[in-house]
Amino acid sequence: MSENDITRELDADAELLRELFGRQDANIRKIEKALHVIIVLRDGKIKVAGAPGAVEQALSILSDLAGLVQNGTPIGDQQVDYELEMKEEDGKNVLSSIDGDLICHTVSGKPVKPKTKGQKKYVDAIRDNLIVFANGPAGTGKTFLAMAMAITAFQNKEVERIILTRPAIEAGEKLGFLPGDLQSKVDPYLRPLYDALYQIMGAEKFLANQEKGLIEVAPLAYMRGRTLDNAYIILDEAQNTTPEQMKMFLTRFGFGSHAVITGDATQKDLSPSSVSGLDVATRVLSRKNIEGIAFCTLDSRDVVRHPLVQKIVKAYEDYEQSHTEHRSGYRR
Repeated sequence: MSENDITRELDADAELLRELFGRQDANIRKIEKALHVIIVLRDGKIKVAGAPGAVEQALSILSDLAGLVQNGTPIGDQQVDYELEMKEEDGKNVLSSIDGDLICHTVSGKPVKPKTKGQKKYVDAIRDNLIVFANGPAGTGKTFLAMAMAITAFQNKEVERIILTRPAIEAGEKLGFLPGDLQSKVDPYLRPLYDALYQIMGAEKFLANQEKGLIEVAPLAYMRGRTLDNAYIILDEAQNTTPEQMKMFLTRFGFGSHAVITGDATQKDLSPSSVSGLDVATRVLSRKNIEGIAFCTLDSRDVVRHPLVQKIVKAYEDYEQSHTEHRSGYRR
C-alpha cells in the first residue's frame, strides 16, 4: 500500500456477510481485482483499503449489493459484474433501485424483477405504452419479462386473454416434414414460449386456461384476418417476420389490448435476400414518434444468463461493429 492509501469500514450483520462475500469469497475477490483494493472482515466490520477513489467506489458497490441481500435477492457474478461496469459508466448505485420493481413470482415462488437498467426501462415502457418493440441479443430477458407482464395483467383481469405468437421459421436448418397433426408440427417452434409460461404460471394453470381459449400459443400465420381485442399479445422472434407479416400483425391490434414485439436483429433466419419486418417497422414507426408506441434496445450489458453468455454476446457485438466500421471506411 502507498502512503496515500486509506481504510474505510462498513457495518454488516453475520447473515448478510455470508451472501455478500459469496462462495469462497468470490464476490469480494472480484471487486478487489477490479478496483485494486483490499477487503477484509474484522470485528464484524468490512474494512476496505486502497486508493481513496477506489475505496469509496468499493464501499458504494458493497452497500448497493447489501441492499439486494436485504431484499432477499441472491448475489452472483452477474450482479457484481454489472455493479462494477455501471460504476465506471455513471458512478451511481443501480441495482438496489431496480430491485424494488417486483413484477410477479414464478410458480416456485421466485420473484421476477428487472435486473439491469435496460430491463428496467423495458418494463417501464411496457407499463406506459400500448405497443413496445424490444430489440436485443439472446439472454436479455426480452420474452421472459414480456411474458411476466402479460401473465400479471391477465391475473389482475386487466386483459381477458393472452396471445403468444412467433413466425415458424427454421433456424438455418432443414428439418424436413415433421410427424403428427398441425399442432405437433408447430409446437417445436413455439417451445420457448411454453417454457416461459410453465415457469411463471405453472403447467396445470396454463393448460386449464388454454382449454378455455384464454391463452393461445400459435404461429404468426394464424393471426391473419383477426381483430385482437382485450388481449395481451406477444410476438417473439420478430426479426424473422417479413415486412408484410409485420404489417399484418400490427393491424390486428384491437381495443383494450397491449402488444410486445421482441426480436434480435443479429440473428435473422430469413433468406439473405429477404428484408426483416422488425427492421422495417422500426424505421417506419420510430420516425413518426407515435404516442403509445415505444422502442427499447437491449445490449450485452443486459444479458442475465451465465456470465459467459454475456462475454460471447459482447465479443460478437465488437466483431460486428469493427466489420461495419471497416466496410464504411472502405466505401469512403
